[in-house]
Amino acid sequence: MERGGDITYHGPGQIVGYPMINLNFWKKDVHLFLRNVEETLIRFLSRFHLSAFRLPPFTGVWVNSDKPEKIAAIGIAVKKWVTYHGFALNISTDLKPFTFIVPCGIKDKGVTSLSKIVERSFSTEERMIMKRKLMEEFSQIFSMPLKEIDPYPFEKWFLTQDTTTLFHEMRYSY
Repeated sequence: MERGGDITYHGPGQIVGYPMINLNFWKKDVHLFLRNVEETLIRFLSRFHLSAFRLPPFTGVWVNSDKPEKIAAIGIAVKKWVTYHGFALNISTDLKPFTFIVPCGIKDKGVTSLSKIVERSFSTEERMIMKRKLMEEFSQIFSMPLKEIDPYPFEKWFLTQDTTTLFHEMRYSY
């Protein structure tokens, strides 16, 4: 199974996560996995008093129920019951690059960021704290302990103790 959607954008100001989980050792249910990733992001965004939600039939996390805008894109693939690819949560993301594509193949919906909604920017340090909080939510929802490892000097990777879960936040030069 390949990741869904269509074209997406990854850039500065996003928290990008690649949860790689062997579903043989968790639950052999791809849809439950997707819904739990969405739930992780929804709960994380509630820390900012946002009412984020799912918008069937689309995968991802949305805000602004009167005029839905996507704040987090999710695209996974599964091979031999191991998930890969992941999500991109727009924190302080420049939204202009989204105007050059049809994000996730959805023509009639917009894209937004946390910064745009709360009308403030977030520093790199604040995004690192957010990443840790997001990991806490992930750990709680998936009932998996996480520990931090740093195999590369230019990237941060996160690996669970019991399964093969990997989180990766891309870092970009400004």
